[in-house]
Amino acid sequence: MLLVIYGIASLMHFVHNAEFVSDYPNLPASWSRADVYLAWVALTAVGVAGWLLIKRGHLMSGLVVLVVYAVGGLDSLGHYLLAPLSAHNAAMNSTILLEVTCAGLVLAEVMRQLVRRAL
Repeated sequence: MLLVIYGIASLMHFVHNAEFVSDYPNLPASWSRADVYLAWVALTAVGVAGWLLIKRGHLMSGLVVLVVYAVGGLDSLGHYLLAPLSAHNAAMNSTILLEVTCAGLVLAEVMRQLVRRAL
């Protein structure tokens, strides 16, 4: 369930980012709407790959791939390296922080699962 929620939050952020790419402060001018959608597809493919590995019985490999997927969501904090929170509007901050929160919850659960299996 956490993966689905994170996937939806990620989609919301990336759609907003893609549709308003020129409004996000200090993003590279070369980034296009299509580039943002392609980045979401790539990130989501990592998550789907991790889920599929788990469903096919490769639990540890799948969990490690899901760590990568979750860390990819935390990367959205990079918006605040480019410009402070105050430079982003409410919709930008909402979608960024929602995605990051959901990614953090996924990461926490995946790490809990990894530690549980390691002990």
